[in-house]
Formats: sequence, structure tokens, C-alpha cells
Amino acid sequence: MATRRMEQTQESRRRLVTAAAELFAEKGYRQTSFIDIAERAGISRGSIPWHFGNKPGLLEAVVDDQLQAVLAGFGPEAAPSPDPLDQLAGFIRRPATRLFITLLAEAVEVGSPIRAHYARLHAALREAVQARIPADSVPPGTTREALTVLLVGAVIGVHAQWRVSPEAVDLAAVETTLRALVQAAASPTS
Repeated sequence: MATRRMEQTQESRRRLVTAAAELFAEKGYRQTSFIDIAERAGISRGSIPWHFGNKPGLLEAVVDDQLQAVLAGFGPEAAPSPDPLDQLAGFIRRPATRLFITLLAEAVEVGSPIRAHYARLHAALREAVQARIPADSVPPGTTREALTVLLVGAVIGVHAQWRVSPEAVDLAAVETTLRALVQAAASPTS
């Protein structure tokens, strides 16, 4: 049975992770301070090192939390879909995807403190997507691995464009087009 103190500790941790995720998405990892996070969470900034050790520890908690939320959409209990875009379609609109795009800008820099976390996030996402692609839906002359990289990259790229110019990106039309391209590529040609 959880004690009141344990419940408060878990609630504080959850609020800090939520605030950090929001701020990392809005401002980026490096531009976000403990003060910013503490103010957003309504918790003492001294709680951050107590819960996470340091800023990279907090980042790891944020990435783990967001990754679990994303992967929940690819639940292992669901059967593989003949359409590999089923679960990816909603990913574009997810608030967590904004965080992934913001972190990407910092992750590609040489020596970035978040590069390894981001690589782990992408690897888990690719693994989840690849597991959902039936072998018979892979276009001739390609591999599940290549199709997975293409699909994940397309979704992340579409999301980035939509965030920058939402008025210029018709998400429904893009989803329909990407779906049609994948289906056409997987269909045998005469």
C-alpha cells in the first residue's frame, strides 16, 4: 500500500517530467533551466536534482515517459496491420512529436548531450513500427528495415513542416498520399 509521502513523491516527479517535456518542446533542452521547470511544475527547483540527479537524468526521464506514451499506441496485443501507417497516422498530431522535433535539432549536433537519448528513442520507435509491418506488404526490392526508416522519417518530416507552417500542410491529404504511395509500392506491377 502506498503511503501519502510516496504518493506525493510520485506526483512531484510526474509534474516535473510533464513540465520539462513541455518546456523542452517549447524552448529546447539547453534553453530550459531548472528554474523554468520548477515554476511550470509549481515545485521547488531543489526537487529536480533530488528526483533525477541532474538535467541529463531529467531528460532521460522525459524521453522514457514520452517514448512509453508513443509506444503504447503500438501495443503488442494488436495484430500486425496490412497498412503500416495505421499507428503512425496519429503520431503526427501527438503533442509528444513536437518534443521529438525540438530535440532533433539539438541531437544532430556533434557532442550533443541528448544524442544518445534521441538515438535510443528512434531505435525503439523503428522497432515498434517494423513489428507492425507484415512481411507481405514490403515493396519488392526493398526491406522491412528500409520501409520502416522511410515511414518514420516521413512522419517526422511531415510533423516538422506542419509545426512550422500548419496552414500550408493538409495533414489528411498527406496521410492519404503517403498511404497510397506505400500501397502502390507494395503492389505487384504488371
